[in-house]
Amino acid sequence: MKPIRVGLLGLGTVGSGTFHVLRRNQEEIRRRAGRGIEIAAVADLDVARAQGIVGEGVKVVDDARQIIADPSIDIVVELIGGYGVAKALVLEAIAAGKHVVTANKALLAVHGTEIFEAAHRRGVTVAFEAAVAGGIPIIKAVREGLTANSIQWIAGIINGTTNFILSEMRDKGLDFDVVLKEAQRLGYAEADPTFDIEGVDAGHKITLLSSLAFGIPVQFDKAYVEGITKLGAQDIRYAEQLGYRIKLLGITKRVEKGIELRVHPSLVPTKRLIANVEGAMNAVVVQGDAVGTTLYYGKGAGSEPTASAVVADLVDITRLHTADAAHRVPHLAFQPDALSDLPVLPLADIATSYYLRLRVADQAGVLAKVTGLLAEAGISIDAVLQREADEVGGEGSTQTDLIILTHDTREGTLDAVLAQVQALPTVLAPIVRIRKEELA
Repeated sequence: MKPIRVGLLGLGTVGSGTFHVLRRNQEEIRRRAGRGIEIAAVADLDVARAQGIVGEGVKVVDDARQIIADPSIDIVVELIGGYGVAKALVLEAIAAGKHVVTANKALLAVHGTEIFEAAHRRGVTVAFEAAVAGGIPIIKAVREGLTANSIQWIAGIINGTTNFILSEMRDKGLDFDVVLKEAQRLGYAEADPTFDIEGVDAGHKITLLSSLAFGIPVQFDKAYVEGITKLGAQDIRYAEQLGYRIKLLGITKRVEKGIELRVHPSLVPTKRLIANVEGAMNAVVVQGDAVGTTLYYGKGAGSEPTASAVVADLVDITRLHTADAAHRVPHLAFQPDALSDLPVLPLADIATSYYLRLRVADQAGVLAKVTGLLAEAGISIDAVLQREADEVGGEGSTQTDLIILTHDTREGTLDAVLAQVQALPTVLAPIVRIRKEELA
């Protein structure tokens, strides 16, 4: 049987990794797929550099549309990234009847509904294992491996840059700005790290996982996204003293009124495995009704880890290349005509527990006043930690930190009472609020 011919759009870090993994493991891949998979053409603006990577046996062009228009190409791999030209090229490849493999989580999180509908109408597949958590096969696990389960929630460390920064802040007691510069020097953070540190990258990924878990359309615009830029070293230290670690989590849950979809820093008990994921590693916890809790851990980025996921998609498509479109695994796990209209809940309607840090005047009655306001709002307290004034501001300080852990409460309720607490003359700085996730 003749090999499947692949056109590769973009030969950057992941593209070159994909080419090398396919070439190095070509015999084993052929045995798994049932036929060969070969990169027949590459599109890259730097033709000379790309030709040097792939050698003389592969056609290299600077116009991706030449590859899409080539009738001999069976699968197009989009590794350009972004929302603009990548969207146009993916839709053109679908219209041309070609299967698509992409690592572009931003594109799918924002335009996935349109792209998957176009692919369904044309009878082709859009595969995206590499779009979430790099080399961890989390898409296949949620879409296929756990298909017997009613999935209850997913929580993941799905951005290696922010996990590296938080790990360094905890280990070395440094503030965010200092560690960010170190992460950039080491190559863990981009020159412009906004998408990572503001939680947008993790938001794209948890949006896709939410759709797979609950059979809802892709709705990134309804996700709550908060990054790590406002975290202080003292909060990481206090969390540790209370038996927690702070992680940037992507979280999606099925609750009575709909679906939670959020990204934010979270206190996680140190006894949870995911709390001990350090450095640039990724980990995803999935809770299913039948299987219970499952954990997926590995490298979330990098040339060959991500290429591993791209090639796995190529093998899947190759195996099913001649199958009737109706017999393929649906893009979002559920049949296209069976997607749910469960609403994504606004943050104000979400209930969770909280870590609160208040910088207050070191005088009698402050704690009683604060806890009294919380009690009036029906918010119960799990734990209180009050630091000695000299630990916070040095000898003779008139300020101290008050740390409160709450039980579950509705976010909108907490918003209202924190406005009252913030207005107290004895509260001397903006209140720090971090959500707490037991993941039990």
